[in-house]
Amino acid sequence: MEQQEKKESLPLPPPPPRKKKFQLKVYAGLAALFFLIIFIIYFFNVAGTYESTDDAFIDGYVTIISPRVPGPVTELLVTDNQVVKKGDVLLQIDPRDYVVSEALARAELDIAHSQLDQARAQVKVSQAKVLQAEALVASAQADAKRAMNDLQRYQSVEIQAVSQSAFDLTQAQSSSAAANLEGSKSQVKAAEAEVNLSETAVETAMATVKEAEAKLHQAQLNLSYSKILAPVDARVTARSVQPGNYVQPGQALLALVPKDVWVVANFKETQLTHMHPGQSVELSVDAYPNRKFKGHIDSLQAGSGAWFSLLPPENAVGNYIKVVQRVPVKIVFDTPIPEDLDIAPGMSVVPKVKVK
Repeated sequence: MEQQEKKESLPLPPPPPRKKKFQLKVYAGLAALFFLIIFIIYFFNVAGTYESTDDAFIDGYVTIISPRVPGPVTELLVTDNQVVKKGDVLLQIDPRDYVVSEALARAELDIAHSQLDQARAQVKVSQAKVLQAEALVASAQADAKRAMNDLQRYQSVEIQAVSQSAFDLTQAQSSSAAANLEGSKSQVKAAEAEVNLSETAVETAMATVKEAEAKLHQAQLNLSYSKILAPVDARVTARSVQPGNYVQPGQALLALVPKDVWVVANFKETQLTHMHPGQSVELSVDAYPNRKFKGHIDSLQAGSGAWFSLLPPENAVGNYIKVVQRVPVKIVFDTPIPEDLDIAPGMSVVPKVKVK
């Protein structure tokens, strides 16, 4: 009896090894199926609704400051990374040469005004000569008419009633009066021509005045250009000028980086299927990984980045290999960037665009 109870209390033998392996495979398959279902749900509900890229950077309009007139720099009023306001003086070029040029231009303008006044006075003198010549014509006409009447009276009487000498004298006086009349008319024409010439001189003097005014204006502009002002609110960077340097027009002296920046994200062309302006974007700047920024798509570039490069690809060749192109997408911030954050062009960004 005791032996029978001992046999009943013994543990059951373990299952065969083949059955245990089968159970492990079933459990592993169920676990894989579970994770697959979770991944599918995540992809269609989360990952499939966003497009992202790490090929994105902060961009902005950088203003390069260059002089418009040559000269040595006498004052440099800004330092590296200094914040400036629109209208602030950045540097001063020696203005003495331009002050002298302005004085010379002003003197030339005064001379031109004097010549114009003289030409206008000459017009009045010429017009007075015309009036004087016209008066002489009137007098000559009266003399010629009287002499002609005397000649006609002598011609109407009998020859015996008038001496030949008196007739000849009357005839000579008539001819002389007619000649004087023609001479007076010629003087009138000469006086009128002198008036026209004087009026032309006035026009020439007026043109000289305008030219002198333009030279004075240019001299004033050059003098104003010797003082270089900040065109926008920005921060000074890439400064390469020092006091005493002789600068030339077009030479890059420094750059101004404004606070207004945006993001240029280079998405693959296969990511643009459902992307369009207005879609919301979550932005992460590498310099501030714990801060998230909100933005939206402003526009998509009309062409890939490679197409607008210095050497665009030539695809019409025999050894062509298809490469997925990238298209720049402009993304703007929805709210102004906080003043305590130093976000500048060139910084790396990771945008996350909600496309569905």
